[in-house]
Amino acid sequence: MPFPPRERSASQTRQDLPLTSSDLEADLVLALALCDEADGLTMSHFGAHDLRVDTKPDNTPVTEADHAVEKMIHERVGASRPGDAILGEEFGLVGESRRRWIVDPIDGTKSFVRGVPVWATLVALETDGELVVGAVSAPALGRRWWARRGGGAYVNGDPIRVSEVERLDDAHLCGPNERYFDEAGLGDQYRSLARRCWRAVGFADFWGHALVAEGAVDIMIEPILGIWDIAALRPIVEEAGGRISDLTGDGWAEGAPCVTTNGNVHDEVLDLMRAAT
Repeated sequence: MPFPPRERSASQTRQDLPLTSSDLEADLVLALALCDEADGLTMSHFGAHDLRVDTKPDNTPVTEADHAVEKMIHERVGASRPGDAILGEEFGLVGESRRRWIVDPIDGTKSFVRGVPVWATLVALETDGELVVGAVSAPALGRRWWARRGGGAYVNGDPIRVSEVERLDDAHLCGPNERYFDEAGLGDQYRSLARRCWRAVGFADFWGHALVAEGAVDIMIEPILGIWDIAALRPIVEEAGGRISDLTGDGWAEGAPCVTTNGNVHDEVLDLMRAAT
């Protein structure tokens, strides 16, 4: 692991104090600054013909851009918040703290390597187990979403709100290819839900969840996610008035299915996805 755990100094006792809105605003500013630097790194590699792509043990791709972004975030957080821990998709957990930054350097790497602009850097801050800051930057789309607890949710500086759709018959459903639900043993349930909805058209990775927060889409479901895939999105969706959970409906568990909705249709979606085949 290239980043050794950082020792905590006596000057870092602010971590033991309750968070205030000004603290969260400062952390959000840092998250957005990290996204600024990440955008420069990722866009410098996007579309490059000589981009190095490796395959991880789970058969998913990883690029030199992924590594460069996560390394940069370690360096910047280490300088600005030296007592904080970091959990990243590529380098794992570094440090121990009640505050940890959760990072996916490029969510949508398969799109990234093929020149499809639907990918983003995801940065979240978790404090005492609560996700309090989220920033999602998709520079090839020209869009960035962010939120802090109690501060509302935004895209490109404009406030966003989930839809007011109340019936599945009127709902727009997003999800990945059905084969992923089949592999997770949820294929029949997903197809049953899709038949109930007004429209079922998928938008990949982070984008479906972000569109729920914007009110453009009402439901986004993925059959399995890692924490770095959803951590930054959860504050954004919830501050926009939506809801995120696994199939229990009570929070979200690592490696579990993820259901994101406008809140109005959430329980009905859960009922259909939990139904026995």
